[in-house]
Amino acid sequence: MGSSALLFQAPGALDLANQRRIWALARQVADWPGIREAASGMSNLLVIFDAQSCDPEALQARLLSTWPTVNDTPEAGRLVELPVIYGGELGDDLGLVADRAGMTPRETAQLHAATDYVVFAPGSSPGFGYLFGLDPRLFTPRKNEPVMRKQTGTIAIGGIQTSIGAAAGPSGWNAIGCLSEPLVPFDPLRDPPSVLYPGDRVRFRIEAIVA
Repeated sequence: MGSSALLFQAPGALDLANQRRIWALARQVADWPGIREAASGMSNLLVIFDAQSCDPEALQARLLSTWPTVNDTPEAGRLVELPVIYGGELGDDLGLVADRAGMTPRETAQLHAATDYVVFAPGSSPGFGYLFGLDPRLFTPRKNEPVMRKQTGTIAIGGIQTSIGAAAGPSGWNAIGCLSEPLVPFDPLRDPPSVLYPGDRVRFRIEAIVA
C-alpha cells in the first residue's frame, strides 16, 4: 500500500474475541481525522490515511495506545444459510480431506456442516469471506500448486479456515463441495452489494453427499 498505509497486527490468538476487537477498532479508526479507510483482516487492521494531513508515526502511536482500551463487543451479524452438495466433480478434494482426518467422506461432510461459521474478514476477491470455526480435525494445508476452479460457490478448506469461492479461477484451497443453488457473492448494483460481511454467521445445509 506504499507510504500511505499502516498495518496493525493484533497480538494474541486468532479467535473470535480478538477479531471482535479488530472490528471495534476499525469502527473507531474510521472516524479519526485523515483516515481514508480502515479495513479489517484476519487479526489485523489496514489503515489507509491521507499522507498530506496525517503523521504516520503519530498514527502508529495512537493505534498502539488505543488497542488495550478496545472491548470485545459482540456483532449483530446476520445468519446466512446455504445449501451444499458435498463431493462430486466440484468437490473433488473431499476424499483427500477425509483421508487426512481419518474419516469417511460422509463423516467429513457432516462434521463440516455441523457448526455455524463466522465471517472474520473479506478477502482479495469481492464477495469472498474468510470463515472461522472449522473443526480442528478438518484442518488441511493448502495445495502446493493452485488448480483451476470452474465456478463460484465452491466450498473449500485452506489451513484452519473454510470459504465460499466468490469467483472462478485458480485456487490452492481444497474443494469439498459446491453450493447447490446459484449465488452471486458480490453485485455492485445490489444493496448491500455483498452477500457476506464481517460478523455474519454462515450455516451450511447438506443437500447431497456424492462419494
